[in-house]
Amino acid sequence: QVQLVESGGGLVQPGGSLRLSCAASGFFLDYHAIGWFRQAPGKEREGISCISSSNGRTHYADSVKGRFTISRDNAKNTVYLQMNSLKPEDTAVYYCATRSIEGWDGSSWTGFGSWGQGTQVTVSS
Repeated sequence: QVQLVESGGGLVQPGGSLRLSCAASGFFLDYHAIGWFRQAPGKEREGISCISSSNGRTHYADSVKGRFTISRDNAKNTVYLQMNSLKPEDTAVYYCATRSIEGWDGSSWTGFGSWGQGTQVTVSS
């Protein structure tokens, strides 16, 4: 059974950092892409970062480019999202999801599934 479990969220002050983890089970990350998405109250879910676990190619939304870094550890079947210089507008529930890399252009946010339960990130002083 494919399962993704997010962890690492919490409360952090503006300018602070957090590292989120997305642990995969039931499948291997090879030949899959993992995407991080977030949904703030009253807003639609948005894709913020994704990585191909076959070649490590990454993609970021403009809203997080230069502040967030996605990485993978295929041996641990885990993908990470390092979030630096956090802003109040980064407050949201963060989710990870997966899709096959077959037919994926490396930047599309469509086709992702097997969503995790999410982890809350709150940026506030």
